[in-house]
Amino acid sequence: MQKKDIKTREDVYLLVSSFYEKIRLSKELGPFFNETIKDWDVHLDNLTTFWESSLFLKTRYLGNPLEVHVEVDKAHGHAITERHFGLWLNLWIQTIDGLFEGDYAENAKRRARKMATFLYLKIFEARSN
Repeated sequence: MQKKDIKTREDVYLLVSSFYEKIRLSKELGPFFNETIKDWDVHLDNLTTFWESSLFLKTRYLGNPLEVHVEVDKAHGHAITERHFGLWLNLWIQTIDGLFEGDYAENAKRRARKMATFLYLKIFEARSN
């Protein structure tokens, strides 16, 4: 089967929903998400908008991912580590590689790497405040 690139909101939704199926089942990552997210349909729609905005620059995401991640870390006793971000990133890349190939797929990997680094640094920084 030849894979296609990420081109539409539907493609982004497929990526996001497939990825979070894996996250929810993860022994290490699942608890952070399953204990925090109350409405998965809304969450997946929001994340689809976030990634659509990030990849295609044609929609506008209005949330504050940094604030949310800092609060999740706080609620879990500052238990989020660089290992969690590494696991998250590996699952993201595996999901992309399983479904897509092309320039947007590669860009989704690059953006996730940058985002994971930025979020972890900001979470760590927020702990000292």
